[in-house]
Amino acid sequence: MKTPLILITNDDGYQAAGIQALARAVAALGDVYVVAPDGARSGAAASISSATPVSIRAAVPDVSALCFPSSVRLCACSGTPVDCVKLALEQVVPRRPDLILSGINHGDNASISVHYSGTMGAVLEGCMKGIPSVGVSLWLPRRERYEEVPVPEDTLAAIAQLCQRVIEQGLPLDTCLNINLPPATSFRGWRVCRQARGQWTAEWLPLTEFPEQRSFQLTGQFTDLEPEAPDTDFAALRAGYASIVPVTIDMTAHAALSTIRAMLQP
Repeated sequence: MKTPLILITNDDGYQAAGIQALARAVAALGDVYVVAPDGARSGAAASISSATPVSIRAAVPDVSALCFPSSVRLCACSGTPVDCVKLALEQVVPRRPDLILSGINHGDNASISVHYSGTMGAVLEGCMKGIPSVGVSLWLPRRERYEEVPVPEDTLAAIAQLCQRVIEQGLPLDTCLNINLPPATSFRGWRVCRQARGQWTAEWLPLTEFPEQRSFQLTGQFTDLEPEAPDTDFAALRAGYASIVPVTIDMTAHAALSTIRAMLQP
């Protein structure tokens, strides 16, 4: 039996603490390849570098700055997270991965943030390739850094156990997982749930340092539109549980098909 092969990427860059923690957590499960952006690509969603060349290079971990296991093969990519997956599958890994992981993202990707997330963009790309794929993100308190609220070791162990099961059992067709972790000192458990309905508002902050032009910085305030619902990802996070939302690449609104057909009737 071949040793499982795990491909890891993210949208925070290969130097980020979260991806290093994730690589350490799953290193014992198989051969681990990290192909990640050479810098931050947050908000890249499923974008690809269609107009510019993309480069990839082997990166030698600086033990004083990076904490990847010595067994990990590490590459830095100039493109987006989706570029990383596409390039890795054709140019880096020696065979088809048994699992693609993305994260641990420095910030949550719960609710509608899944649509903007470079972390989940990479996961969806893996899913479209028919490879079991999982995204992991940490719900950070506002203005706090991963290093100030790191994922606890027992939570990392639970992630590794889940990854082992995904490697062994696979995932349903065209389905990937969006995992979000609460800021906590220990692992409370999993909750399989649905994506909360939400909305971002007040998204642009005017900048005053460029008086000759109107300039803005993307920011925003997220509002959970169903805060009393007990079965959403944000409900799980608020209760201290790690949320798992199964996500499908089929964006068809199946429940609306009959409504749209009726709309077209004379």
